[in-house]
Amino acid sequence: MSSNKQIYVILTRTNTILSNLIGFFSKSKYTHASLSLDKNLNSMFSFGRRQTFNPFIGCFRRECLDEGIYALHKELPGIVIELTVTDEEYKLVSEIIGNFVTNSDNYKYNYIGLLNSFFCIETNFEDRFLCSEFVYYVLYKSKLCDLGIPGNLIKPQDLLKVKGKVLYEGDLIQYNYTIKRMRGYVEAIA
Repeated sequence: MSSNKQIYVILTRTNTILSNLIGFFSKSKYTHASLSLDKNLNSMFSFGRRQTFNPFIGCFRRECLDEGIYALHKELPGIVIELTVTDEEYKLVSEIIGNFVTNSDNYKYNYIGLLNSFFCIETNFEDRFLCSEFVYYVLYKSKLCDLGIPGNLIKPQDLLKVKGKVLYEGDLIQYNYTIKRMRGYVEAIA
């Protein structure tokens, strides 16, 4: 018997030079994509900056709304999309993410793919990903969606086409604060 679980696609727009450049050239509302296995977004997974203040070295990483570049923002425009999946699909998504976690040193940010995406040139690497390319890769390999677009040409905005429900849209710093406050309240009455 199969029950339903949820995974979350998170799209954001930080106020960094790189994010603003990507937004300008791509004409996109959102410039970063992450994937989470929990509604509280305690751990999000994506490709991004290895170090907070250095946008030129990217890697696969675990993200948290309280850390890194996110912690520098008083406001973080974003959207959380909830996808309902079967136990089997959830397990497959978890395994794919787990493989990235285990082998994180083998993966790099796809700078060539980013440059080529501005000229609509398809670029494929097995060990290099853009943030949206990674999210799409996991969803595609889990058979959760096929947008018919090459991975490096997927923009965070394209992930709005994924069949799911918008759980939240607005300031993700406020979302994070509300979730933590509710969790603290629940723990206090338990």
